[in-house]
Amino acid sequence: MPAKSKSQQMAAGAALSAKRGDTKVTDLEGASRSMYESMSEKELEEMASTSRKGKPDHKPDE
Repeated sequence: MPAKSKSQQMAAGAALSAKRGDTKVTDLEGASRSMYESMSEKELEEMASTSRKGKPDHKPDE
């Protein structure tokens, strides 16, 4: 599933970094912490690799 905003893509990148052991899990907050706990490494990789071009800074309310 691709990220819908730049902030979502960046949170996925932070969570992915923690999953791989590059970042401490205790450094994660908010969305990145929740993504770390609920998503697989493959899902995080797909979301983090989404291009930021043309994405809004934050996901619009639906």
